[in-house]
Amino acid sequence: MFAFGKPLLPSFVSGLIVAGMLAGCSSTAELQTYPSVYGQRAAATQQMTDEEAVNQGERLTALAAERRSGAISEAEYQRRLKELQMLAERHGADTLKQIEN
Repeated sequence: MFAFGKPLLPSFVSGLIVAGMLAGCSSTAELQTYPSVYGQRAAATQQMTDEEAVNQGERLTALAAERRSGAISEAEYQRRLKELQMLAERHGADTLKQIEN
């Protein structure tokens, strides 16, 4: 004879019902209706290549060397430096505009 008492019987029956409902789920059909958060997404813009990063570093190093050697005037150095700083400031906004369009 089973040792189930009356208070345990409703929870046992509820458990069987839930198990039956879950067994009838079709996991692949349900996954097709929800967006996937797995996998790699394509980038909105191109990432800077290693060569471009090296090139930018070389430009800045060359500019500093020209300044130290006196090959360019302080005014020219400041003009070029300001140009590069403005590029850095606007780059984020310009890239965002490209993404939005």
